[in-house]
Amino acid sequence: MSLSKDMLRKILEHELVPKHEIASPEEAARVLKLYGIKPEELPWIRVSDPVVRAIGAKPGDIVKIVRKSPTAGEIVVYRYVVPG
Repeated sequence: MSLSKDMLRKILEHELVPKHEIASPEEAARVLKLYGIKPEELPWIRVSDPVVRAIGAKPGDIVKIVRKSPTAGEIVVYRYVVPG
């Protein structure tokens, strides 16, 4: 299924889609050092995911996802972008 750029942009605006952004190299290095892991040990997200496509992430990037939580306020999780 091919999504237009306009449709991809609208995905990011949907109320149920948490904020996604490509982590800066500095932030990615900090997170990996904090947890003592390699990038590929993070949970994966495919490059074909509509949100990943919408933000322009490529395989090898680390995506920062900020989710709203009723108990914690906000929670930040990271995903490693893989082909597919």
